[in-house]
Amino acid sequence: MMNEQTPYLIVGLGNPGSKYEQNRHNVGFMVVDALAALTQIPIRRMSFRALMGKGTLVGEPVILAKPLTYMNNSGRAVASLMRFYKIPPEQLLVAHDDLDLPFGTLRLRPQGSAGGQRGMASIIQQLNTQEFARLRVGIGRPPGRMDPSDYVLHDFDPDEEALLPEVLDRAADAIRRFIQDGIEQAMNDFNGRAIDET
Repeated sequence: MMNEQTPYLIVGLGNPGSKYEQNRHNVGFMVVDALAALTQIPIRRMSFRALMGKGTLVGEPVILAKPLTYMNNSGRAVASLMRFYKIPPEQLLVAHDDLDLPFGTLRLRPQGSAGGQRGMASIIQQLNTQEFARLRVGIGRPPGRMDPSDYVLHDFDPDEEALLPEVLDRAADAIRRFIQDGIEQAMNDFNGRAIDET
């Protein structure tokens, strides 16, 4: 049984600054913003190299955080938050973009490698564990011979942008289910569902 006083830490990965705001690589930030809207938790406080907000979700204390360290150093902010608030790895969930999933597909996992995602690699290195939940949000593969590192720093195309609010709402619902019912139930309910499925 988890300590009722210990908050869940929900982290979205991205890059700070207006020029990155709508990039595919910032979909983790977008997920946390969608969750903030759902829970009415303002994310305004700057602390531990992150923008953060505190509140409750399904009766549990939560911290929502967006590291301001740039993607490749995300682990510095996450490790600082976890140390200060004494959060165990099983109460951490990290939301991030994934090139290997079709646009809009969600995949929750209780643990695993970084899979080439440098923000996740930084977190794993700083925490010295892979044993924490992650929510991968599909952004699809780059077209033609476009370099993946360029692709992730482009904004979503208009067709994707039109569907993005629905994707983000489902991602926020998946995180709510993770906190309420655990990772296994959340995986059963949300993994691999295309955005046009009910």
